[in-house]
Amino acid sequence: MNRQNDATRPLDVVLFGATGFVGTLTAEYLAAHAPAGLRWALAGRSRAKLEGLRERLTAIAPGCADLPLLETDADDAEALAELAASTQVVATTVGPYIRHGEKLVAACAEAGTDYADLTGEAEFIDRTYLEHDARARETGARIVHACGFDSVPHDLGAYFTVKQLPEDVPLTVDGFVRTDAVFSGGTFASALTAMGRGPQMLAAARERRLHEPRLVGRRVRTPAGSPHFSGSVGTWALPLLTVDPTIVGRSARSLERYGPDFRYRHFASVKTLPMALGAPVAIGALVAAAQVEGAREWLMGRYEPGQGPDEERRRRSWFTIRFVGEGGGRRVFTEVSGGDPGYGETAKILAESAVCLALDELPETSGQVTTAVAMGDALLERLTAAGLRFRVAAVR
Repeated sequence: MNRQNDATRPLDVVLFGATGFVGTLTAEYLAAHAPAGLRWALAGRSRAKLEGLRERLTAIAPGCADLPLLETDADDAEALAELAASTQVVATTVGPYIRHGEKLVAACAEAGTDYADLTGEAEFIDRTYLEHDARARETGARIVHACGFDSVPHDLGAYFTVKQLPEDVPLTVDGFVRTDAVFSGGTFASALTAMGRGPQMLAAARERRLHEPRLVGRRVRTPAGSPHFSGSVGTWALPLLTVDPTIVGRSARSLERYGPDFRYRHFASVKTLPMALGAPVAIGALVAAAQVEGAREWLMGRYEPGQGPDEERRRRSWFTIRFVGEGGGRRVFTEVSGGDPGYGETAKILAESAVCLALDELPETSGQVTTAVAMGDALLERLTAAGLRFRVAAVR
């Protein structure tokens, strides 16, 4: 079943969690950049906050004065079912997703509604695969997680790099990430929640592996790698244990263009040796603290959800991901770069992903899929037009 461009539904896109920090930025982006005729709405649990946001958006685009407002709570399964049935796509910013996201995924899977979120929580992604992928495949829903800085620049960056390499040969790609951005309270809460759920995360990953179809005649690997100095990019490389390499690997499993044997490694790119030595210690201390409930709650209290860097700080922020791809005697250096990754660019990516799912001609996919699999070239074109830079730096 594919109900793309279904005119029988009154809405194309619903932005859920619209009044949160990233939700507001996403709403502002849509107000300024939504295609003419896009039928979209704001959703959240506070009618008063939604009305305040709509008034703010009307100053950006007068047409927003008529935006529908959907008062819906993340725990109200009945209301979420009504919301999902009213639209082609739901884009949600409401995290930590392991606490607040499952009922919305269930509603979208049941209604055949496309779903996009910003999660970087591996446990949540695996749990929704186990519980809702089969139903989404039946109804035609595309469940697309990690539609922000986690993990679109990495997923589409690897996809873009692979397209520069020969077909039907073993390929390797390494990604090196640099940024000077800062966390919001919501992002910090999600990260701490994930860090404190190590056993549950591993259990979900093991259970998923038991249910996922096995590749036949192809191999995909995403090893962590080891700390080293990379002559390819001229910096120290530290294994970056985020959800991003897993997402890249799932794209590679689904798309034969990645070749018969594909390997991806993911690193933080650090310029100086002291930083390379100090970063693992700091991260280790944070992970250790996250295992203790009292310490975790204290850390969360230092930076409340809904707070984040101000506009001036976001304007100064940037990210660069350099990819080194090899295969078939060819070596390519590519780069994905943009502005503030956690908020400005994440809002842009989520908004463009939702519009892409609602309006663009896309591959026939359903179930839990990655951005590269669900949207691929169409989203790559949208993000390039929106100001993210995907380029080939060198070929050898």
